[in-house]
Amino acid sequence: MSKPRGEPRRKSKLLKHSSNHSQPSSDNSSDKTSLSINASKPVPQNNELKPGLYIIATPIGNARDISLRALDTLRIADVIVCEDTRVTSKLLAIHHITRPLMAYHEHNSELAGPKIINRLKRGEIVALVSDAGTPLISDPGFRLVQACAREKIYATHLPGASSVLTSLVLAGLPTDRFLFAGFPPNKAGKSLSFFENLKFVQATLIFLENPKRLVKSLNNMAHIFGPRDAAIGRELTKKFEEIRKGSLQELSDHYTLNGMPKGEVTIVISPPTTNEMATPKQDIDRLLKKVLAISSLKDAVSAVVKETGASKRDVYTRALELKIQFK
Repeated sequence: MSKPRGEPRRKSKLLKHSSNHSQPSSDNSSDKTSLSINASKPVPQNNELKPGLYIIATPIGNARDISLRALDTLRIADVIVCEDTRVTSKLLAIHHITRPLMAYHEHNSELAGPKIINRLKRGEIVALVSDAGTPLISDPGFRLVQACAREKIYATHLPGASSVLTSLVLAGLPTDRFLFAGFPPNKAGKSLSFFENLKFVQATLIFLENPKRLVKSLNNMAHIFGPRDAAIGRELTKKFEEIRKGSLQELSDHYTLNGMPKGEVTIVISPPTTNEMATPKQDIDRLLKKVLAISSLKDAVSAVVKETGASKRDVYTRALELKIQFK
């Protein structure tokens, strides 16, 4: 979808096979093998699926990364709502699917959204896809889900490929807690503030970025986050898939020297270290003096602990010392 959008748009052709497979021939027996159609189970008819919104993940690069359930649903949907009809048409052609398409993106969501909801109210089966990956990740599809909830319309998700999770899995960084932050702002001032607000988030951070802005973003990240470990994912699931690892500055130096990569990229950054999380004593003193001037001791301690993440015992002890000095 138009920015902001979900999974990165793949401008090259979807791969029909992994690099270890040859391209399928046009004969019928080869088609059945290459498309992995489950011939032992008949394709469901419309009356076997309840009317509603079916949010379907599509491949992020390799066309074979789509589930049998997703293909079954796409084959019988009354309409397929998509980001770009040209992109979705190519995927459907690979799998020999022909269904009506309807565009839905950031620029037409206010106009197209009510039309989609009216179709759902009439009892239609509506499939929602993005150009690549899982819909609703940084795209306006969430508004349709909200509308379905208000109108008590059935909605479900058919899970599958995601550049965000694929990059996280391959980055080799902590996965127990992570934050997807989408695309950073374009303007330098806003970009720095954006990263500054995420500096002390105790989680692995995941961003999407346009290759033209990659070096600039990496430099801003290195300035704010320091020498943290990071990984750049590109061409995910495709023949030339790459996960490049190093510090933020090392990655910036690499792409400055070698030029911007092809295709949009995913940036994964390690969580802050213990040293990063430690707030300098002078900063705690400054905050305490400011808050103690207008609040009680208890409220001042709570405010500073919340702001800095410092130990409540340490902040309370220091607050008592400063309180005595004020008298």
